[in-house]
Amino acid sequence: MKDIKKILLLLICVTGFHLSYGQWYNTEKVGKKAASLFNQAYDQAMAGAYGAALELLNKAVEIDPKYVDAYLSIGGIHGERKEYAPATAAYEKAIALDSVYTIHYLLPYSINLAGQGRFEEALAAVNKYLTSPKLNERSRKAGEFRKTTYEFAVDLAKKMNKDYVFNPVNLGDSINSADLEYFPTLTIDGNTLVFTRRIGNNEDFYESKKEDGIWRKATLLEGNINTPNYNEGAQIISQDGKWLIFTGCNFPEGLGSCDLYISFLTKKGWSRPMNLGPNINSEYWESTPSLSPDKRDLYFSSNVPGGFGGKDIWVSHRNDDGSWSEPENLGPEINTAGDESTPFIHADNQTLYFNSTGLSGYSEKPDLFVTRKLPGGKWSTPQNLGYPINTIDDEGSLFIAADGVTAYYSSDRSDSKGGLDIYTFELPEQVRPLRTLWVEGKVFDKNTREGLPSAVELTDLETGNIVSKVTADEDGEFLVTLPVGKDYAFTVRRKGYLFFSEHYKISSTAPDQIFRAEIPLQPIETDASIVLKNIFFNTGKSDLKPESIVELNNVIALLNENPTLKIQIIGHTDNVGSEKDNLTLSKERALAVVNYLISKGIKTERLSHAGKGESQPVADNNTEEGRAQNRRTEMKVVAK
Repeated sequence: MKDIKKILLLLICVTGFHLSYGQWYNTEKVGKKAASLFNQAYDQAMAGAYGAALELLNKAVEIDPKYVDAYLSIGGIHGERKEYAPATAAYEKAIALDSVYTIHYLLPYSINLAGQGRFEEALAAVNKYLTSPKLNERSRKAGEFRKTTYEFAVDLAKKMNKDYVFNPVNLGDSINSADLEYFPTLTIDGNTLVFTRRIGNNEDFYESKKEDGIWRKATLLEGNINTPNYNEGAQIISQDGKWLIFTGCNFPEGLGSCDLYISFLTKKGWSRPMNLGPNINSEYWESTPSLSPDKRDLYFSSNVPGGFGGKDIWVSHRNDDGSWSEPENLGPEINTAGDESTPFIHADNQTLYFNSTGLSGYSEKPDLFVTRKLPGGKWSTPQNLGYPINTIDDEGSLFIAADGVTAYYSSDRSDSKGGLDIYTFELPEQVRPLRTLWVEGKVFDKNTREGLPSAVELTDLETGNIVSKVTADEDGEFLVTLPVGKDYAFTVRRKGYLFFSEHYKISSTAPDQIFRAEIPLQPIETDASIVLKNIFFNTGKSDLKPESIVELNNVIALLNENPTLKIQIIGHTDNVGSEKDNLTLSKERALAVVNYLISKGIKTERLSHAGKGESQPVADNNTEEGRAQNRRTEMKVVAK
């Protein structure tokens, strides 16, 4: 008898569920038939046939409704299967029958309560459990740990929106199957979904397109990205849908157990993956990449030495020549002695989601957190996303669409098609990212209309700070997201061309909208001219406003890059006021620009100026919009 009990205690420790051979040995309390069914249930449970074990245990309590150990075992098996409600009900029947004998089962009872989000009841149960004087050191530590997590949950619940409804929706048969689907990632328009599907032991990438609001049947990614012999997974698709960075493990060219690889979308499909190289990959483990919307920052998890714990989150920056910098640890604000993984940087380029076992959470398993980039590059204190997004179970990756509201994740919920499926739900307001504006555009040769790969800088006109730098692809196309409520200058410089600079007043543009920017570049040739659209003066004045400095520095950079270039600055006005005054004002404004350039070291002989007043309008002076276009400063090439 004692040997059997030892085996069962071992079973409890290893599996987490409870088949107890306690009271039924007292034949005065339990009949032989019920005991026999319990014996058979034990054999089935040891063989992993939990469903059959439950049937036998339920028959046992039908025969003997006071069979305490049978109820405890029913609760244990349901709990092991994450069927928390029936587990709780079974434990409560056992506790009601014998509150003294079952006191040591209050710990698993509390866990099943917590599994349903009933944290206050779980806390009360574990507090009672800890009053038992017979607890050994290991059991007491387990109880104290659970008490800490329940107290955390109760406290956090007071700060969360009580009206929030968590209602994950399965994406349906077009996406999910009897196999495992996980790691959902989307393009910024929300119309292309790329995910990992595991069939047997093989992982490959699939995609689905949304048409008329409906996801079409998912198909394998075309091209050379999927392989028959190796697993591809844990991917991120760039916001413009043209890059895919993913984790490849045990690849022949790999530097460690798992490395990061990149594939590019071509006219023939996805290119053969390339290892991102030794600046990012190591002999250790690198995985779960996330790419910033401007493609300049790559976040990922790694257990490379030099961090704060097992797995940390790191970031590598893409240099102007396309190479990646050595990774930087995100620091102790985010990384802990535990494991941090599955980083996801939102389209706002400021809000980062990740999971962690080292920060305060609902159990020993990873919870999801959010942190925001602060001025100076540091990160805010991570915030737990709260129940019911986080639970006592393992929370993996999370993807937030560009709208900042729609979230995607994988789960094995009761309505899954088979194992892990992909679901979508609405994110609670208090953990949403910033609202953003999507800017897509094209850089092209003004004469030939051919696309030009170029660097596009976006500057906050109020602060003068560069907020984003994005590279247009071979076709000149680019996509970037920006915080709303601000006005920006777009600047493009390319050798052999005059720079482009445009002031876009988009502070009043509604969030989650697409703003299109067409950027023609003028080749440097005699008599070529551009309008310096970010030169500003007060009404009727010729003093340069501080907002003009960014544009003036662009002119200086152009002249320094082309030391033989000579230019003329030409001032223009609208028709408000007298013709004579406007002519004088236009000359004074042009001279103010020339004087600034001279003060910054540009030789006088390379510069000239002229004023045209109101004589050369480019728009109707009868409207304010037209008059604004006519008030302009022009730069003309005099000699190359």
